[in-house]
Amino acid sequence: MVRAKRWNLLPDFSNYWFSKKEINVVTIGMNYKMIPGKEKVFEDAFDAVIKVMNEMEGHSKSFLYKDVNDAQSYLIVSEWNSEDAFNDFMQSDKFKNVVNWGKENILAGRPSHTVYKH
Repeated sequence: MVRAKRWNLLPDFSNYWFSKKEINVVTIGMNYKMIPGKEKVFEDAFDAVIKVMNEMEGHSKSFLYKDVNDAQSYLIVSEWNSEDAFNDFMQSDKFKNVVNWGKENILAGRPSHTVYKH
C-alpha cells in the first residue's frame, strides 16, 4: 500500500496578519456598495472613519479593499481585540453620524457585516 504524502498547501501566515501577543482577536468584514460615481467620496470618507476607529479602545488595524470586478463594491477588514469593542464603535455617536451621512449621500444599499472570531 502506497501512502500519499500530506502537503501543507497554505503558507504560514501566523506572523503576517496577527502578532503572537494577539490571542483574542475578532476580525470584522464590512461590505459596502456605492452609488455609481461616489467611489472617490467613499474612499476619502474612509480616511475619516479610520481616524475615528483608531481612537476607539480595542481597535487594532483596518484595511480598505476594492472589488476589481465591481467598482462600486468595497470591503473594510477591521481587527479588534473583542467583539464588544467593535460593538462599542458601532454604537458610538461618531460612527452613527458617518453612517447617516453615507445612507443619504453615497451608499447604494445597506452594508453587511460579518464577524470572524479567532
